Order: sequence, then C-alpha cells, then structure tokens
Amino acid sequence: MDGWIEKVPQGTQSRVHELLAGRRVIVMLARPRRTKLGDHRPPGRGRTHHRITVNDNLNPYAFLTTLLHEIAHVTTWEKLRHRVRRYPPHGREWKREFGTILEPFVEASLLPDDVTAALARFMHNPAAASCSDRGLVLALAKYDGPEPGRQRVEDLPPGSVFRVETGQVFRLGPRLRSRYQCFEQPGGGEYRVHGLSRVERVS
Repeated sequence: MDGWIEKVPQGTQSRVHELLAGRRVIVMLARPRRTKLGDHRPPGRGRTHHRITVNDNLNPYAFLTTLLHEIAHVTTWEKLRHRVRRYPPHGREWKREFGTILEPFVEASLLPDDVTAALARFMHNPAAASCSDRGLVLALAKYDGPEPGRQRVEDLPPGSVFRVETGQVFRLGPRLRSRYQCFEQPGGGEYRVHGLSRVERVS
C-alpha cells in the first residue's frame, strides 16, 4: 500500500482505494502549506496521471475530507473534459461530485458522530474550502494534536495583539462576518484574518 493510505481513518482505506481503482492518480504527501490543505493537478503538459497532494500534518479525518475533495476534482475532470473546455473548479458539477463521494462515508458511520454529522450537513452544498465551514472545521479540529500557546482568533478579547505563523503581529479589530479586521504592528496595515485561525497571543 502507498504510505499516504495510513493517514486516512481505519476502516476507510478500502473505500478510498475503490474510488481510485482504474484511475490514473498519484497521491502524494506535502509539507504543511498555509494557503491550502490539498491540491489537484490534472494530466497534461507531459503528465499522464492526475496528481493529488495533501498536507501531511492533518489529523486522519481532516486528511480524508481533503483527499475526497481532491478526488472529486478528478471525477469532475473525467466527466467534463470532453464536454466543455472550461468550467468553474468548485462549481455545480464539482459540488455534485463531492457530495456523491462523501455520501457513502457518511452513511457507513465509519467516522466519529460529530464528524459524520458535520459532513452530512456539509455535503449538501460543499464549499470550495472545507475550512470555510465553521461546523466542519470545529468538528475536525477536535482530533488535532495539542498546540500549546495557540488559540483561535475568535476567542481572543477585543484589542488583543497576536502573532500568526508567518511571524507577523496584529492587533485585533472588529468582526466582519467570518473574518476580523486586524492591523499589523507596527505600521497599521489593514488585513482580514479568519476567526477560526489559530494564533499566538502576545498581549
């Protein structure tokens, strides 16, 4: 078996292999990336296989969700490549494929109840990024390893100063829907930081 298959939850490996059976897909582990959890590259420009990468620091349930997201890109490409030249990467067709792929995992009760419930809600209208769905993010995050000294932006008191992974320091401003208006320290440059981001509080 490929090494990456050990990253998905026990009991789901055979179903994942069934999804990939007969498809020219290479799955690879990637170092943690700040801007994305996974990625899909279709065949072309000398490539004969689809290539999927998934960040290797994800917990098993987040890894599975991200992998299925990318597999949905594969199946969408296969169905549309001879019909349309261009299509939205997270449009109606992809949403339908992702929901169809998620359904057996949800119905089989192979995952913890809270993750299953969150995925059941999510699959009816999947978002381009699972991290934009609050319920799913919180359900998956319960199975992350400990991160001493880090907390979510939405849990910080107003006016807090915090540091993000890049080393930048911000002062917390007002909430703007799912993100917060934040001001870089020093300098005062304005940024938007997602409320579910984990950061290090400075003061």
